[in-house]
Amino acid sequence: MFNRKPKTTTPTSSGTHTPAISLDKVPAGLVSLAKTAAVSLEKHGAAGQRAAVYLIVDRSGSMAPHFRSGAVQHLADQALGLSVNLDDDGTVPLVFFDSRPYPVTDVQLDSYQGVVAQQHQLHGGERTMGGTIYTAAMRAVIQHYTHSGAADPALVIFQTDGEPGDRDDARLELAQASKLPIFWSFVGFGPAKVRFLQQLDTMRGRLVDNASYFHAGADPTGLADSALYDGITREFGTWLTAARAKGLLR
Repeated sequence: MFNRKPKTTTPTSSGTHTPAISLDKVPAGLVSLAKTAAVSLEKHGAAGQRAAVYLIVDRSGSMAPHFRSGAVQHLADQALGLSVNLDDDGTVPLVFFDSRPYPVTDVQLDSYQGVVAQQHQLHGGERTMGGTIYTAAMRAVIQHYTHSGAADPALVIFQTDGEPGDRDDARLELAQASKLPIFWSFVGFGPAKVRFLQQLDTMRGRLVDNASYFHAGADPTGLADSALYDGITREFGTWLTAARAKGLLR
């Protein structure tokens, strides 16, 4: 149904946006999300852009309420709705992490419902939820992307609700990744903002500013989809321009 490798496409000069996958091929439950995501992409200078969308999800113990509430599944749905606009393969690679990363699994247009709960239980559910280590999950995505043969950049949605136990390694990983065509959109869950993510957002020592941070709050399911998409894409267009200037993108 879908092509597995994204086509290289630069933003259109007119600012109009054409989704990577025709909306008549998108499940009804995702059409509204895809349309809302398109508005945010246009608003933030990424109309017509193609990119591989990844989703990293925190599976540490404090995340249990967000798995129960359906907030994590909803984020996966939102990521897929965004991907409809950016990537023509109909797939968002998903990486769970806690104290370690879990194998990459695919969230697909034709099999996305309930995938988070299925994978969560496959890994042991709440009884095996561990700590918070960012770096291994970041490396898992970098490895997957670099081995995929994709010609387009990657937009990584990195969700977490807390500070990691590997702060220095995470800073180093993000700095090194600034030399790659990968943008990291950090999304915080929980009542309080994650200070470390704020630090990553403004961290010095990178080739380009390759990260943003958006706080989705204590009840992400109650957040408007448009607000979430604005938070994810707010700095993506700016990064595209900077990455091209540095020769990271065509």
